[in-house]
Amino acid sequence: MNPSRRGFLRLAAAITALAAPGQAARAQTWPTRPLRILVGFAAGGGQDIIARMMAQWLSERLGQPVVVENRSGAGGNLATEAVVRAPPDGHTLLLAFPSNAINASLYGNLSFNFIRDIAPVATIAYMPDVLVVHPAVPASSIAELIAYAKANPGKLAIASAGNGTPSHVTGELFKLMTGTEMVHVPYRGMAPALTDLIGGHVQVLFASISASLGYIRAGKLRALAVTTATRADQLAELPIMREFVPGFEDSIWYGLAATAGTPPDVIARLNREINAALADPAIVARLKALGTTVMPGTPSDFAKLIAEETAKWADVVRRSGAKPD
Repeated sequence: MNPSRRGFLRLAAAITALAAPGQAARAQTWPTRPLRILVGFAAGGGQDIIARMMAQWLSERLGQPVVVENRSGAGGNLATEAVVRAPPDGHTLLLAFPSNAINASLYGNLSFNFIRDIAPVATIAYMPDVLVVHPAVPASSIAELIAYAKANPGKLAIASAGNGTPSHVTGELFKLMTGTEMVHVPYRGMAPALTDLIGGHVQVLFASISASLGYIRAGKLRALAVTTATRADQLAELPIMREFVPGFEDSIWYGLAATAGTPPDVIARLNREINAALADPAIVARLKALGTTVMPGTPSDFAKLIAEETAKWADVVRRSGAKPD
């Protein structure tokens, strides 16, 4: 080995030796103040409930208060931008949701790039959507719904929780993959969409299981299929969508993200604590009661999911012409 090469290796080893104790010390001292988890939607929804569940767990494990801050507006973009602009020290976190992946292509003037400016921490849970119809719709299966929609183009109205929401783009994906034509009717949230569906003012909706299960069991809505790759525990009798529409798959996922540039050891600590929560029977039971299934994983797993979802919904937005307003 030549002297210059030997000297370089000695220098690299010295830097590594100096850096390692620093990283260990930072991991031991972080967090140094209360943490915030920002949620891009109003209090009381699924995102808010899960964020508060994780906040309580992290507060107990980290020895610092963890406050949930609801910053609704612009489809979740206000909360995301606040996290993007925060110091990259792991004290400001985002409850990430499919809207983050959708908004990357839905909005043409975002001041941030979600993939570039956010550091994935951990996935938390996922739930299927369920395609529900008003009982008056003459369809008891997905095949019958597709046949009816094709025979009556534009007659069915498909509701959503709002332009650009997961329920909207999932409906657009369904129309694209089945070649059906239905009129999109956006609402200001899932609750009013369900109310009008029950009232017969609209006929079709991709709804979360948590929001629609009670109406399904009461016979006020007819459920036809769930959108995940496997059946849902809460509606085990329902088939999965891809049995009728090959390749169709969709879920509502929840995860925790930090500001890009947050130290890797802080990301790793947060990931360990979230995965510990997802192994706790009490947390698992509470998440299941919300209609979700735990989804433990690494930061790399979450980064892969975000990249795949961003590409998938960009294609749907482009082909459908979906707009935020």
